Amino acid sequence: MISEPFSSTSDPVAAAAALPRGGRLRVPRGALTRALGAALLAVPLLAGLMPVPAAADFRLCNRSSSRVGIALGYKDGNSWATEGWWNIGANSCETLLRGDLVARFYYVYAIDYDLGGEWSGKAFMCTREKEFTIRGIQDCLARGFDRTGFFEVDTHEQKSWTVQLTERKPAAADAGSGLPPPPMPQARP
Repeated sequence: MISEPFSSTSDPVAAAAALPRGGRLRVPRGALTRALGAALLAVPLLAGLMPVPAAADFRLCNRSSSRVGIALGYKDGNSWATEGWWNIGANSCETLLRGDLVARFYYVYAIDYDLGGEWSGKAFMCTREKEFTIRGIQDCLARGFDRTGFFEVDTHEQKSWTVQLTERKPAAADAGSGLPPPPMPQARP
């Protein structure tokens, strides 16, 4: 018959009787060190398996072959704000706002530095040629700013959003004009 000195059903007297003389359990030399070392190595590995929260930002990716300048408009509390300029190289991305998005709609205006043209829309907000942060969208010209048309980006109340700026492929009607068509904005979450 084989006895189990440390089973959960053993009584304390039987467990004590199973211990070596002197009442101490002998562990082979180095076994405890190896067990502790293995446990310490497992901690970083398990930590690497823990889920990491995704970055929640408003990003813009320039998928055109040109460098672009970006201005952004958004509701900041109870008032509107516009900011610019982010200079984004061809085929690269930039984070414009960090953290969870707090509004559903954001507004973007972009200038193609290399080929000319712009990404614009019918939502008019204030900008200027140099770096800016402007509060309010009323009376832009009277306040010494430019009045610029931004296109609307509907984030569908997502916490994070990326806008993709791409070049529009020329249509047959545009082929004879000699001018490249303006790039078209595309957005995706």
